[in-house]
Amino acid sequence: MKTLNNKAFGPLASLGLLGVISMATVTGCDGVEIENQGHLSSPGGTQPEAKIVSVSDTHWGVEVRDPYRYMENLEDPEVETWFRAQASYTESYLNGLESRAGLFDRLEELDQGAPFTTGSVQHLSNGMQFYLRRDRGENLYKLYLRASENGQERLLVDPESMSSGSEQHYSLEGYVPSPTGDFVVYGLAQGGSEQTTYYVLDVASGAVIGSPIDNIETAYNWPQWSEDESGFFYSRRRALPDDAPSTEDYKQTRVMFHRLDTAAENDRVIAAYGHSVSLPILETDFPSVWLSPRSSNAVLKVKHGDNNEISLFTAPRAELLRGDISWSQLCGESDQVTDFALIGDTIYLVTGKQAPRFKLVEMSLNDPDMASSRDVVPAGDLVIESVSVAADALYISAKRDGIGMVMRWAPDVGLEELSPPRGGATYLSSIAPDIPGALIYETTWIQGGVRYAYDPETATFADTGMIPVGEFDNLEGYVAKELVIPSHDGVMIPLTILHREGLTLHGKNPTVVYGYGSYGSSMNVGFSTTRLAWLERGGVWAIAHVRGGGEYGQEWHYAGRMETKPNTWRDLIASAEYLVQEKYTSPAHMAPWGGSAGGILAGRAITERPDLFGAAIIDVGSLDTIRAETTTNGVPNIKEFGTVTEEAGFHALLAMSSYSNVRNGVEYPAVMLTHGFNDPRVEPWQSGKMAARLQAATASDNPVLLRVDFQAGHGIGSTRDQYLQKRADQFAFLFSQLGRN
Repeated sequence: MKTLNNKAFGPLASLGLLGVISMATVTGCDGVEIENQGHLSSPGGTQPEAKIVSVSDTHWGVEVRDPYRYMENLEDPEVETWFRAQASYTESYLNGLESRAGLFDRLEELDQGAPFTTGSVQHLSNGMQFYLRRDRGENLYKLYLRASENGQERLLVDPESMSSGSEQHYSLEGYVPSPTGDFVVYGLAQGGSEQTTYYVLDVASGAVIGSPIDNIETAYNWPQWSEDESGFFYSRRRALPDDAPSTEDYKQTRVMFHRLDTAAENDRVIAAYGHSVSLPILETDFPSVWLSPRSSNAVLKVKHGDNNEISLFTAPRAELLRGDISWSQLCGESDQVTDFALIGDTIYLVTGKQAPRFKLVEMSLNDPDMASSRDVVPAGDLVIESVSVAADALYISAKRDGIGMVMRWAPDVGLEELSPPRGGATYLSSIAPDIPGALIYETTWIQGGVRYAYDPETATFADTGMIPVGEFDNLEGYVAKELVIPSHDGVMIPLTILHREGLTLHGKNPTVVYGYGSYGSSMNVGFSTTRLAWLERGGVWAIAHVRGGGEYGQEWHYAGRMETKPNTWRDLIASAEYLVQEKYTSPAHMAPWGGSAGGILAGRAITERPDLFGAAIIDVGSLDTIRAETTTNGVPNIKEFGTVTEEAGFHALLAMSSYSNVRNGVEYPAVMLTHGFNDPRVEPWQSGKMAARLQAATASDNPVLLRVDFQAGHGIGSTRDQYLQKRADQFAFLFSQLGRN
């Protein structure tokens, strides 16, 4: 069973000049010493200052000053004290905003409009259904089972009960049932840390069997059960000493096999760096085993850091637990394969080679040669994203003009689009190689989603009822506009604009310009009750589908990474300029919003064009890209952003570093930076350093706030209450700065 609609963004976004000049001068600080420009006061007191320590590095003849380098040691009591003081000041400031309490109450009301929400649905061929569900008012998703479609619901795993009395809550990171559903392996992590531990549940008894398995790698794969259910294949990180450099954490990930009746320390290594001469795995690669009940072959997938292009190897399944596995290579990184599906001795591959928007090809495992592979879906205007196998056909996730669609391909029929009744954007939700059809999720910007079961025999869609229609799920009186506008270089950029009907175009509407633009990830069509709290107060919500994303395939992604990364934030700037030109808003009433790698987009938008915005939200943002590769998640991200060890890479990282491009004496807009202190993807010191730099440099009276949640991480695993509290803070801050209609 393959669940597709709940993917998180990879060990991702970990992502300074404080100004740039030549060897004779220095970057940052405009060539002068940094001076604190003053500090805000709130009912909670005065905003704490950050001390300045003279530190600099020279890369390729350019000196880069880094006066807050010491913040990178988060275990330093002085640093933690500063973060806690900033958090306390910000909490007091936000609680003093007039709209904050009402916004939180409304967000809670909107969230509770439906009796429950579900996700990560998995069906087995014997009729069993597993899924995650969160009931109205509950904080965390729980794992449930139905033995049949209309069977009695049964609670299997409840992380809320485990969190009782614990300082850091537990969250379910994911789960995989065995082929018959007799067992389930599931992952738990605490406090948003994503430090996952596996447990195995005996479904009949409800008991956890065996010992927990820690140091789990879950960003790129989940367990694969053996056919006889004696155990499962999984990926595990090394156990490192406490004093090991953080850059070692994601290196030398191993594929292991765990047998249910044995201790985890005896698990067999299947594939790893240096384990086999037939497997050229680098220490920065992430290997994982993939199995299909429709093939006697196994596939080893090797992900090269955060690069989308993968290498694939195959071997007979029967060899996996023998001493020496005879792996054969199917494709390498240069073949630009990004996804695959397996039926018997045939493998189907999504590739970007000579296909800017990708194509689907097929190849025999018995004669693997990419040069002689056959096109199944040729290159064209359609963006091919992924391929999955059901018992009846291949199901393909695709896009046209940035809008999600699901295609079905069978040899006797060819390619056809599947169009559920409402005509919205569609996404594969769940599919299994031994079950005909698929679950398909359909949604629009202003309508709640429906999960349909597609029956290929009758070509019909049936609402599964797994997503109840909420009180606020069908918005009347709201508009979603899909436009294309010219960017700085004439390239046309998709721009989505959401607002109430009858909006007056007087240039004063509070407006968010949201974007991401990294890893080839698209801003997909989707409904949000949370966003309604902004729209119903007269706000405009615009989504800039910037380069670096995947709306137009590989070419769109490559046009916004490394040396071409400036296109990402300049596309957002162009979108903002369009909104001003058309009188949706004006600079004083507009804010960019970006999170994680989207912090590059929002941070560089306000440092390049501080005059264009009245405020900004940067959530768990990548802000000091010069220092990125010194972090836990930095090495995997070199493939996406570059490295300072190469001259072109250094200059690209310098250009995209928001922290390094802050200049003294500039009137910056109001900025709110938010971060979870347990973030394993983007270290919280990135937001800390940016906040300190802006607070010291800005010549305006606009607030620069640092909001820190000490029981959260990158957002993955956060509770419902944590999410709503943060959104209430962010919306209240923006309305206080941008005004409200």
